[in-house]
Amino acid sequence: MSELATLARPYAEAVFKRAKETGNSEEWSDTLAFLTAIMQDESLAAIVNNPRVDEDKLKALLLDICQDQTTEEAKNLLNLLIENGRLNLVSHIAELFEKYKAEDEGYVDVDVITAYALTKVEEKSFATSLQKKFNKKVNITASIDKTLMGGFLVKASDRVIDGSISGQLQQLAKRI
Repeated sequence: MSELATLARPYAEAVFKRAKETGNSEEWSDTLAFLTAIMQDESLAAIVNNPRVDEDKLKALLLDICQDQTTEEAKNLLNLLIENGRLNLVSHIAELFEKYKAEDEGYVDVDVITAYALTKVEEKSFATSLQKKFNKKVNITASIDKTLMGGFLVKASDRVIDGSISGQLQQLAKRI
């Protein structure tokens, strides 16, 4: 796990615990996604990363941006991150929060990458197989990567299942 993810863990755990207490996990999910999106803006990132920008002005700017999009608790989190110089952790907090939420709700998000588009029947069959493998419900996000040549690549949390032709060719090349 990266250093930033390690630093983000206590924040993510606290937010998840609070979301469970108040029963608003979806709202927190949306809020963290929104905060991640605004922090990815290049012009805002330049301001956030500028040590000359006064903390109070940064708070005012971000709270103004988030005005109608976040709850008071989310604004408190934002203030805490600013005060501790941890705004750069927002995306990691969001990612960890989603992992905790998925684990709690008994599902796993799975990226399925194939060389060609899956039909609905194939996707359903894939989901059934993956549910058996992971013993959890799965949310599949399918995408296409022609460089795989054939087969599939499955990414679920920290697990990768490479059933692609290009992956098999790479394994063969390593053995030779």
